[in-house]
Amino acid sequence: MRRFIRSAMLGLLLILVGLSSALTAMRFAIHGREVKVPNLAGLTVPQADGALSAAGMTLDVEERFFSSTIPQGSVVSQVPAAGSNVRRGWHVRVAESLGAQREPVPNVIGQSGRAGEINVQRRGLEVATAIVHLPGLPPDQVVAQSPPPDSRVMVSPKVNLLITATEDAHSLIMPDFTGHRVTEAAKSIADAGLKLGGSLNPAGALSPSDAAQKAPPGATVLHQSPSAGQRISPGDVVTLEVSQ
Repeated sequence: MRRFIRSAMLGLLLILVGLSSALTAMRFAIHGREVKVPNLAGLTVPQADGALSAAGMTLDVEERFFSSTIPQGSVVSQVPAAGSNVRRGWHVRVAESLGAQREPVPNVIGQSGRAGEINVQRRGLEVATAIVHLPGLPPDQVVAQSPPPDSRVMVSPKVNLLITATEDAHSLIMPDFTGHRVTEAAKSIADAGLKLGGSLNPAGALSPSDAAQKAPPGATVLHQSPSAGQRISPGDVVTLEVSQ
């Protein structure tokens, strides 16, 4: 009996030693795949890409900003920060400098939506538009812009244009459902000939009754896409993010 107990204890001890060795080896293997993020500040984008590739990481240029102090084509900021430990293959996100702003923002207020977009893009700037229905104003006209005309202090190269809706009988203006009950929003969406998708049903459209069943009791709309004021057409899918 004693021999059996002694043998069992010895076997258990060997198993524990084996497990400990395996865990230690796993820990070394995991840390062995970690790399330190280099400091990319001030490097050109090709230089930053080369530094990351050499360390086993990938460069993603996600944003571009004007800067009067950082040369065009150089890295303004990075995520994760320099010195962070990450796994090999990690994507490091950077912002690239566009250099100093060379031209003021053009004044496109009063132009048609298409003309306004073209005139902004000719200055090497990006355009984001929002469509709104404003009775009493001409259709398809730029009525506001941000940054304002002649601005020379832009940070982002994007110009936002607010354009009045056209007189297209088949187009709709997206209402604002934020804060409304999901069941009410779903019914309005269905009545307008639109389809309901989003977090309620990532796979496809829902009927108002389906929405009532799938949404938590008393759930309200936190976010919607398309956003309020945009031009939409019957059959378009409206996605809703709802409270839990």
